[in-house]
Amino acid sequence: MLKRHQVLLEDWMTEYAKFVSKKYDISFSEAIRGMFSLAVIFSITTAYPRYDSRRKISHLKTLIKKAGLGKLSEVEIHSLLSKLYFEARKAAEFRISRKSGAISKK
Repeated sequence: MLKRHQVLLEDWMTEYAKFVSKKYDISFSEAIRGMFSLAVIFSITTAYPRYDSRRKISHLKTLIKKAGLGKLSEVEIHSLLSKLYFEARKAAEFRISRKSGAISKK
């Protein structure tokens, strides 16, 4: 479910989101959600090495590289976004479920 929020972004963030939106023919909101999802995945997998999703993250990295090289169709771009949203949600749920705020050490 999507909810509307007012968010203030730095100028460079806005420009980059516009660039991503135009380059991949997605909405500005989809670009923001995709980038936010990447940030969630990256921060949680970095802070919590025990959160085991390496294979899925590796697959996402491969897809992101292909997207950057222009090797994904519009349908594949939307599939990638869906995968990003799903993996970010799982990572966020993992983090929220942690009883302690302490970060795991590897």
